[in-house]
Amino acid sequence: MIHERAAGILLAVSSLPSPFGIGSFGNAAREWLRFLNAAGQKYWQILPLGPTGWGDSPYQSFSAFAISPYYVDLQSLTEQGSQGESLLLEEEASAVRWGKKPDAVDYAALYRNREPLLRRACERFQKNAAAESAAAFDSFRNSNSFWLDDYSLFMAIKKKHRGRSWLEWGKQLKLRNRAALEKIKIQFAPDIYFHSFVQYLAYTQWQAIREYAHGLGIAIIGDMPIYAAADSADAWANSELFQLDEERRPLRVAGCPPDPFAAGGQLWGNPLYRWDVIAETGFSWWIARLRSGFALYDIIRIDHFRGFESYFSIDASALVNKGDASGGVWVQGPGLSFIEAVNRELPGAAIIAEDLGFLTEEVRALLRASGYPGMKVLQFAFDSREASDYMPYTYGRNCVVYTGTHDSPTSLGWFKSAYPGDVKLALDFLGIKNGKEGNWAFIRSALASVANTAIIPMQDYLGLDDRARMNIPSTLGGNNWRWRMLPEAASPALAEKISHLTAIYGR
Repeated sequence: MIHERAAGILLAVSSLPSPFGIGSFGNAAREWLRFLNAAGQKYWQILPLGPTGWGDSPYQSFSAFAISPYYVDLQSLTEQGSQGESLLLEEEASAVRWGKKPDAVDYAALYRNREPLLRRACERFQKNAAAESAAAFDSFRNSNSFWLDDYSLFMAIKKKHRGRSWLEWGKQLKLRNRAALEKIKIQFAPDIYFHSFVQYLAYTQWQAIREYAHGLGIAIIGDMPIYAAADSADAWANSELFQLDEERRPLRVAGCPPDPFAAGGQLWGNPLYRWDVIAETGFSWWIARLRSGFALYDIIRIDHFRGFESYFSIDASALVNKGDASGGVWVQGPGLSFIEAVNRELPGAAIIAEDLGFLTEEVRALLRASGYPGMKVLQFAFDSREASDYMPYTYGRNCVVYTGTHDSPTSLGWFKSAYPGDVKLALDFLGIKNGKEGNWAFIRSALASVANTAIIPMQDYLGLDDRARMNIPSTLGGNNWRWRMLPEAASPALAEKISHLTAIYGR
């Protein structure tokens, strides 16, 4: 479902309004899709769906395959299914306080209150599920066993260790001693069943949302972080694919080098891949990951695409010593051999390459060879110190233009916080006198560009300042990942305005 010239909106599932503290795969998602349809949009771009831990970042997930239990729609569980069973009572779901602010996710409330409700639903499913429902669950477990078994076991052991990282588990479990794992599988069978069941709910509900989107002519753009988290089922179960020592501690970790915005660079802490080992398998883990992703999304945006050409490698001691990324070095990545393997195993795969950051001619050459569209961000265009590749008049058609991203200020926030010389350049370019409606000027410029695809963050359509910013890179806590859209924000009047602009610019 790739369109020649079209537009879409970026909105995290977590940012959808719902009565249960966070956006989910229920009525709010369907209402949102109807809004997109009324607004003339062809794409809904989301952020990663994976289960998150400390810091709440969807780019640091416990699994590269699993979906966060927070997105399971509770209202749907209170309704009777086709086989007559309902898994929750209305009063059970509505009795919980999910937070005080409707425009912010309270992750602490979710952490305390979600799991008990889902466990109750699981118990009822085990006792009362009709044969057809039980068979559907068994089929899901079998077809996803290549990742689901390890993930469910990982989460069960993590629960036993009160959420501590697998690197802090006992040696036998950390190193996956076969006898120890077989014992724990028996001992914690109910927990393992529970985590598999929650994934069944999440996948089933999401597929219903995706089918609903397709019925409205809307394609889903998913987001795939290039790296797995250190504390993840992937690193634990596939340790040979990562740069870890004999005790499974990271040797080298990911990040990006110092730049004018971050003097010490960014120390992400994800364990780096052993690309030579992965290549020997025909990139099978990555191919499986992408194949699983395309079962969820129509298009996948791969975060930090430049890491396939070369990646920034930092000694893991920087994590222990509370250092930064300044001592890192660039190391050659898998390059074109990876792209060729993807194209061979997944012909026609619709991929967007997040090619932002420190780019070299080698990275640009890899992007051209892949054929994937790269990204253009308008906020990066207005650099008063030097010419920018992000100016709209430099674009080719095969790219995706954004006003901003989840990691940048909102457009109104940018006009308030950017360097004055950059703001003046933007005002002159856009032909406006001040930044009060700079968000609409940015939107018009993006939609008017020759880029085949234009994606606008919903915060910009709503004219929100940085109080609605999704994330500030290299920071933890605060308001990161918390913003939610109020129920009345996606109004018919706004849909009509967006539709009008979209049509004017031929999208």
